[in-house]
Amino acid sequence: MTRSQVIRTTLAAGTAGLLAALSACGVGGPAAVQEAERTGKVAGEITFRTLQLKPAFTGYVQGVIDAFEQKYPQVKVRWEDVPGDGYNEKLVADAQAGALPDVVNLSTDSFQLLGDRGMLADVARLDGALARDYVPGAWEQFRLPGKGAGVYAYPWYVTPEILTYNKDLFRKAGLDAGKPPTSVDEFFDYAEQIARESGGRFSAFMADPKGRLPGDWQKMGIPILNERQDAFTFDTDRAVAWVERMKKLYAMGAMPKESLTKADDVNQLYGSGKIVFGPGSPGFVKDIKRNAPQVYDRTQVAGAVTGTLGHIGIYAQCLGIRKDTKHLDAATEFAKWVTNGPNQVAFSKQATIYPSNAAGLADPYFADRGDGTDAETLARAIGAEQLKTAALDANTPVQWTNQVGDAVVREMQKAVKGEQDAKTAVRKAQEAANRLLADAAKR
Repeated sequence: MTRSQVIRTTLAAGTAGLLAALSACGVGGPAAVQEAERTGKVAGEITFRTLQLKPAFTGYVQGVIDAFEQKYPQVKVRWEDVPGDGYNEKLVADAQAGALPDVVNLSTDSFQLLGDRGMLADVARLDGALARDYVPGAWEQFRLPGKGAGVYAYPWYVTPEILTYNKDLFRKAGLDAGKPPTSVDEFFDYAEQIARESGGRFSAFMADPKGRLPGDWQKMGIPILNERQDAFTFDTDRAVAWVERMKKLYAMGAMPKESLTKADDVNQLYGSGKIVFGPGSPGFVKDIKRNAPQVYDRTQVAGAVTGTLGHIGIYAQCLGIRKDTKHLDAATEFAKWVTNGPNQVAFSKQATIYPSNAAGLADPYFADRGDGTDAETLARAIGAEQLKTAALDANTPVQWTNQVGDAVVREMQKAVKGEQDAKTAVRKAQEAANRLLADAAKR
């Protein structure tokens, strides 16, 4: 499983349509919102919104708030937690009503939703020196195309990619469980052997291209965007070869047939020994340990496929600051407090996440491999090691919105099923993606 299957799971709520709704309702660009300025006084009541952290992490979050209010007694933090369903719609409604929180937890999509419309403060302007405090790629991930050196959110917790696989099924396919694939082509070679040797008893990986793109193409050295970042350029012979390989593997039975166009439960398939590669997430390993202990004992973890890049991308939840907050000093200091090293480490010990703060990631907790046999412990250490070589050019670009991804995937699915040739599929996918990109630029 590629990075995209890990990172694009929180909010898939039709960002493009919501952007249009913002424009239609008069929530305009940067000129529509006046940016607040620091006063030097950390005081006032601010609202802090998180995404689906209650009740599991109520104690942790409230403890962070209480400690901040003790340090800054003139600040009152009002915490609100909202469910994931309809989160972007709620942001739209709040934007229309002028009721955005002072500090708001954002995913990749919701960050773009507000950032593109000039509704978030430039934290590089406020705290540019903080860039060095974060792991590579985290700070830069919250830049926006066409907005220069601005950074529009503080990185919070991050998710790296790892490789997760059933070592017993590896061996049954004649593969060495101690030598996992390290490139996309090698991954496909392994999948082909799995299909040949399994006799239909198990598959290699899930078929839906949405989980693999654009990560696979990046790892293969395929240019996703031009140098100006204003046009997609993935229509290449290498991308066509990728589609042809996917088609061949699908026909061979390397992926469950039904997984091409519908969201099968990969946890159930992996947990029942029907698929070799699980999602590349340390959190998935923890879930398998709890829900399928018999398969957990056969689970092995390794570093993610990196291909020609030699490093991985990361997905970071972030904290945005409302651009026109009435209490900029309080909001900024609170966002920095939540995302500092000690607080991120404490959070990571309660949830399967990692600090974006470099000092936090250096905590011995993340380097501990135990005796080298427990998959969950190893996954945590491998994920932390991977984060040290994360880089911006491996991240899914903000131009690759859910709408762009869906347009590309539709063409890929047709080709994988044999309904159109690979070259046509890649050409049509790029044309559709560039139309969407051009439409977004006009807003």
